[in-house]
Amino acid sequence: DHRDLHSFPTRRSSDLKAGNGGDGAISFHREKYVAAGGPDGGNGGKGGDVIFVADDNFSSLIDFRYKRKYVAQNGENGGAKRCTGKSAPDLIIKVPRGTVIKDAQTGRIMADISTDEPQILAHGGRGGRGNCNFATSTRQIPRFAKPGYPGEEFEVTLELKLIADVGLVGFPNVGKSTLISAVSAAKPKIANYHFTTLTPVLGVVKVSEEKSFVMADIPGLIEGASDGVGLGHEFLKHVERCRLIVHVLDASGVEGRDPREDFDIINSELENFSSELAQCPQIVAANKCDMADEEQIEHIRNYIEQKGMKFFAVSAATTHGTKELINDVAAELEKLPPVKSYEAEPITQAEIEEKALSHTKFDIEIEDGVYYVDAKWLEPVMRTISMDDYSSLQYFQQVLRKSGIIDKLEKMGINEGDTVNILGFEFDYVR
Repeated sequence: DHRDLHSFPTRRSSDLKAGNGGDGAISFHREKYVAAGGPDGGNGGKGGDVIFVADDNFSSLIDFRYKRKYVAQNGENGGAKRCTGKSAPDLIIKVPRGTVIKDAQTGRIMADISTDEPQILAHGGRGGRGNCNFATSTRQIPRFAKPGYPGEEFEVTLELKLIADVGLVGFPNVGKSTLISAVSAAKPKIANYHFTTLTPVLGVVKVSEEKSFVMADIPGLIEGASDGVGLGHEFLKHVERCRLIVHVLDASGVEGRDPREDFDIINSELENFSSELAQCPQIVAANKCDMADEEQIEHIRNYIEQKGMKFFAVSAATTHGTKELINDVAAELEKLPPVKSYEAEPITQAEIEEKALSHTKFDIEIEDGVYYVDAKWLEPVMRTISMDDYSSLQYFQQVLRKSGIIDKLEKMGINEGDTVNILGFEFDYVR
């Protein structure tokens, strides 16, 4: 089993908008021989949620490069005869397993799409109430209804962090691709030049009939990778979930590099990127040992074992030593905790307050004696009231009073008879 992940780069931004709830209806029952049938406007339907699901047929975030905005449908408006509007279908977005979704504004982790459980990222708005809900003994003909509630809206970033038990790290051309092809069914492109592997490759390594683990061939790191040099910065993210790192060295030194120096450089890059990642257990595999003499191998072995790490001399090309390496990796994995998952972080009090304010935010400017009120959230409210009806105007006045608009007008020195303009609707101010 293998999956070739064309996931460069590993980070994408998207705008999510859940559907608004449908508006409640203003309607009155009309039927032959039924006088004054009364209000019968139904409630609006619920807006669609934005839901993310893991799909193993997807191997990259490339689709999010071309489509940035995802908007769920709005709920239907209520109808006559107390008919409730139809709720909108949910918007299902499929992403590769291992995608971590964060709020772009705050960096808060909203979801880790690592299981088969669907995750609701943006909730659709509730439907507004129809005018049949507002009839009382003193207000028998309500000519207003409640608008639907707005759906949640977020700007998010998506990061693909591979779900693999073991990550292969090392300089380019040390033989990581050959090793993963030797121990699993993965068939990465292999050639003798740097950066052959431009995308991570996952391979499932079977140890026995009932025991296996997932190994990820991470593109070669170079010095400066943690600062964004080469491809390293993008792909270091892929190693973050790994429970164990197999550090592959070129024992032959055919490219004129010292394997011991390579070992220190790569570990320095891991430390610079994440101190937590640097603490991840490591097993060192000195590859291409068929091209190295015993003395070279022993020098590397002594250096690695002095650092308290296990060392294996292998030849991926001839499969020499690979079985022993894999058996030891499997044994180590049994001692380690499961693959790391990222818990969704709760919304902060500051975010809650900011959200609440956004639904009642307004600006007032005076031009030629007219008070212009800019409050976009009032638009759905104004759609569901009748300006010719006294009870509707009373309801509208309550909304203006509760939101603080009337208090602000009075602080600005408005007088009775002055003109107020709200989203194009003008009326004379009356105390």
